[in-house]
Formats: sequence, C-alpha cells, structure tokens
Amino acid sequence: MNGVDLFLLGRTLMKIGEEALPTEGLGEQPANARTVLIVVSDVRAHPGSAVGEIASRTGLPQSAVSAAIARLREAGAVITEPDPRDRRRLLIRPAPQISDRVGQVRATSIDAALAKALDTTDPQQVAEVTTLLEKLARHLAPQALTRLRD
Repeated sequence: MNGVDLFLLGRTLMKIGEEALPTEGLGEQPANARTVLIVVSDVRAHPGSAVGEIASRTGLPQSAVSAAIARLREAGAVITEPDPRDRRRLLIRPAPQISDRVGQVRATSIDAALAKALDTTDPQQVAEVTTLLEKLARHLAPQALTRLRD
C-alpha cells in the first residue's frame, strides 16, 4: 500500500461512515455530516475553543464551523459560553452529558452501510471487516491527527 492507496481507502471509509450515520428526524441541515464530525472532533481535542480557532485548525471556513456548532448545540453535543476575557467571543466545549441524539448516533451500527459498500449480504464477511476496522481504530485514534500536524 502506498500513500495514494491509503488516501483512497480513507476516503472510502469516510463515505461508508457518512452512509451509516442516522439522518431521520433531522430535516434540512445547513452543515453536512463531514463538517460536523470534523468540528466535533476538534472541539473534543481542544475544549474551550472559539469558532475562529476551530476554523484555523480544521481549515474550514468560519461560516461552516458556525453552522456545525449550531447543529451540534441543537443535538446537545456541545455547549457554548461567553469567553470571560472577551465577552464577544463564544467558547465551545463538549456537553457534560451525552444527549439522546448523540447516543443514537453512537449506537447506530455500520453493518448496513458496510454490507452495501462490500456488495454482500454475508453477515460473516461484514463482521470480519468490522473487526478489522475496530482493530485499526484502536491503533489510530483521533489523537493520531494531532501527531501528524506537529
């Protein structure tokens, strides 16, 4: 495997993940799932950040970060509070407790999306690939991105 193969695999896995996310009951959303997940992972890694700081770290436009934060607040995944040093800025933190919506997203199985991507109805094949993905995820936690940026 080379860098191109790895990049394409990552892109495929990202699309499978997006397919697996539950969307029922959300209606029209101004921020797409990928943006929301990028923002929430940044907020978890850097609690107490402002929108501009998240935008700088992620490379997303501030408007996209703001839309994602609004969606995450609505879902109960983050809280915002005025910056005590500059009351014009809002600081974003992960919510202290998991909301029903976040719990639903975390509990949703990837099996259907993975089976579709694998073009199989064989539950054993899906289970084998899921096990490999879980092992990979244990070795490459989101903190790996921070090490790459250093």
